[in-house]
Amino acid sequence: MALQTSKALNKLKSLTFVTLGGGCIFSALCINQSNEKFYEEVLMPVTRLLPPEFSHKAAVWACKNKLLGQSRADDGILKCNFFGSTLKNPIGIAAGFDKHAEAVEGLSQLGFGFIEIGSVTPEPQPGQPKPRVFRLVADEAIINRYGFNSEGHRVVYERLTAVRESGQFSGILGVNLGKNKDSTSAKQDYVKGVQIFGPIADYLVINISSPNTPGLRDLQGKKDLQELLEAVIQARNQLLVNNNVPILLKLAPDLTKQDIKDIVAVINKKSCKVDGLIISNTTVSRQDLKDSQLALENGGLSGAPLRSKSTRLVAQIYYQTGGKIPIIGVGGIATGEDAFEKLEAGASYLQLYTSFIYHGPPVVNKIKRELVDILNKKGYNSISQVVGCNYKKYLSE
Repeated sequence: MALQTSKALNKLKSLTFVTLGGGCIFSALCINQSNEKFYEEVLMPVTRLLPPEFSHKAAVWACKNKLLGQSRADDGILKCNFFGSTLKNPIGIAAGFDKHAEAVEGLSQLGFGFIEIGSVTPEPQPGQPKPRVFRLVADEAIINRYGFNSEGHRVVYERLTAVRESGQFSGILGVNLGKNKDSTSAKQDYVKGVQIFGPIADYLVINISSPNTPGLRDLQGKKDLQELLEAVIQARNQLLVNNNVPILLKLAPDLTKQDIKDIVAVINKKSCKVDGLIISNTTVSRQDLKDSQLALENGGLSGAPLRSKSTRLVAQIYYQTGGKIPIIGVGGIATGEDAFEKLEAGASYLQLYTSFIYHGPPVVNKIKRELVDILNKKGYNSISQVVGCNYKKYLSE
């Protein structure tokens, strides 16, 4: 009897190991092949059981170690010009995901047309106390108050230099610049960022629109903005290497009409003329959120609730600038239709963040596939034909 029991237990152990092993192999294959159904029904619901910041770090780690597979080749209709370079598609990963430039190569394999890292501050700083990231699952949104947690210029510069020298990355790389919380001169912080990263970046972003650094958004005011941009652009022009690196300005979605007019007036000045805009950062608005309890948390809100607000600002800025300044549209993009709306509102390029967190790597190919279908059905031959073609539709939304 004891012998029979022992044999039965051994068989049960073997069956358990085989089942677990088979499950692990199946999961690994699904992850490697970016199986949309597996991500939506299994993997992403599991990650949402983990603390948000831990999940974020785990996702960066997985990208860094290239565990998430590779993307398919893009449809030619998605190819577009990007400040003199060519993108295979107009969809990038927004700053905030890979803050410290740890996963550039891995992210490039997931199908993004360009990668933006940061925000990076001159000196290392820990950011705000934890917890500082919150999932509003019912709203498909995130509230974060990271507060420019950064490993600093030196560490990030060394990583990016190693990426460039490795020969494993040939894509478009942007560096999002921030200021230290206790800095005595925001202007000098951004100038330092231009001097350090200008020679190795494909574009630089002046981020003065995060709601999580006290006083930062004040730099969007007319006088402060003019002084900042004059200093930044002068620093760029004086670089010994890559002194034409594009400078982009990232704006908040919570601007008034007068704010918009003032900003446009500044960037139209020759001494302040940026090469592009990123619209938009996270919002401090909490309008119409389903998760009323988490909505009380301080920080910037991203995801689906930001979509219309950011698209409206894209259209307003496109109109105010006469469509002469390229815009990267970001905020609530999770489908091909979302992407198309941003394009026809006036964006030339797009970025994802929150939808990548909620749906995983398959969302990149999904959005591209759906966007290609929309372009074909509507008779467009290129992305450039869509940009701003229907901006008036979004001006009053």
